Amino acid sequence: MKKNLILMIVTVLFIGGSSASAKNLWAYLTYATFNSPEGPYVETYLSIAGNSVKWIKQADGKYIATVNVLMTFKDKNDIKAFKKYELKSNEVTDTANLNFQFIDQQRFQLANGTYNFQIQLTDKNKTAPALPYNQTMIIDFPTDKPSMSGVEMIQSFSKAEKVTALSKSGYNLVPNIYNFYNGVDAKLGFYTELYGLDKAIAQGQMFLLSYYIECFENNLKLNEFAKSKKEAPKPVNVLLADINIKDLATGNYNLVVEARNSSNEVLLSKKVFFQRTNPNATYTLTQIASTDIQGTFAEKFKYADSLKEFISSTYPISTGYEKDFIMYQLKKADLQTLQKYFFSFWQQRSSSEPEKAWQAYNAQVNIAQANFATKIKKGYQTDRGRVYLQYGPPNAREGHYAEPNTYPYEIWQYYTLNNSQRNKRFVFYSPDMVTADFILLHSDAIGEQYEPRWKVALRNKMNAPVDISETQVVSVWGDYSEDAWDLPTSNL
Repeated sequence: MKKNLILMIVTVLFIGGSSASAKNLWAYLTYATFNSPEGPYVETYLSIAGNSVKWIKQADGKYIATVNVLMTFKDKNDIKAFKKYELKSNEVTDTANLNFQFIDQQRFQLANGTYNFQIQLTDKNKTAPALPYNQTMIIDFPTDKPSMSGVEMIQSFSKAEKVTALSKSGYNLVPNIYNFYNGVDAKLGFYTELYGLDKAIAQGQMFLLSYYIECFENNLKLNEFAKSKKEAPKPVNVLLADINIKDLATGNYNLVVEARNSSNEVLLSKKVFFQRTNPNATYTLTQIASTDIQGTFAEKFKYADSLKEFISSTYPISTGYEKDFIMYQLKKADLQTLQKYFFSFWQQRSSSEPEKAWQAYNAQVNIAQANFATKIKKGYQTDRGRVYLQYGPPNAREGHYAEPNTYPYEIWQYYTLNNSQRNKRFVFYSPDMVTADFILLHSDAIGEQYEPRWKVALRNKMNAPVDISETQVVSVWGDYSEDAWDLPTSNL
């Protein structure tokens, strides 16, 4: 029986103001679930921005910052685990340059189940209120079938000379808390554990352990960033590996780890979202030089200008490399190059029927044009058009265009996004009354614009906020943004 487990277990939680200079402190937290002979556990990785906390001078002339941390795991109303402690920074001699983070790692032994996790952070040396954050965490390691730990992104690792409570499989791992990699990051390192494959695979047989990078927007596998190896199943199979991302273009991606049996059935699979910016990686025309377009639908396009427009319209669903081609190489490309690129683009998305895939997408482009075009932008160039083309029509859409205290805005809701995210929303607003262009202000979807101050920004029409960390507004007559966020109602 085919078992396909695809879970986004490692989650990035943003805690704090929208700027490190805000009144509140600025922090990131990730977590991963693991299993052990003593039972399942959750490992948390917390990072505090050094320039968002208050540093106190010590007797020796050095400075220390202290953050009070409270982590709680509840099963309904019962507290199953908690830790309350002071997180102290390393000592620094100069507070002029605080552009760094200090990191904390904790481990909680917990049984299988669904937990309400809450973390509260306060700067010990400030009078600001605690910053609470809630997240549902699921621990699921069944004994009767294979399972997989979270995928922990790591900066580096070393052999553990002395095994500690935080060592894993004989290694000390330095976690990479952020899901962002810049141009100087040449490798993407990670660690994960696979449990119980020896019970699901016949004795003497091997399984294929693969890990690769795929485009977040369309789940397109990037074969040049893929590795695999055969392994013998064990009670615990450990994977500590890295992928060279030197030539990975700017974009949103998933790291995918999966195990397949000899029948090529997926036994276990996990995905972790990450972002990459890399100005040095560019699309090279040699990637399509060998593409044969003879007798294909791409030959039907005889005018370069028309083909350039069709290619431009694919920007919302393009990979990082493809976006690079559209932005920097499209204008100067000749007709044959355009034909090869266009055919290659749609062949990757539908090898059997690339023309039908293009026609279906172009129909959606026309809908975006009819609904979202402005005086200065085509439909696919607007934020609403981009979201529509990337994710499809929303399940619910609510618009408020004449509230007395807010800019015109719309809130879209998707019940399912990319087959992995549930109940995600997008807030668009129009601060420019002339063009009526609705800009994406905030979304709780992975990889999208996140603005905790979105309610405040909607009110900027009437009120200029004083504190950049402010996220709440006082309810006034005629403002339905809170209700619209909780329950958008109408369909597109």
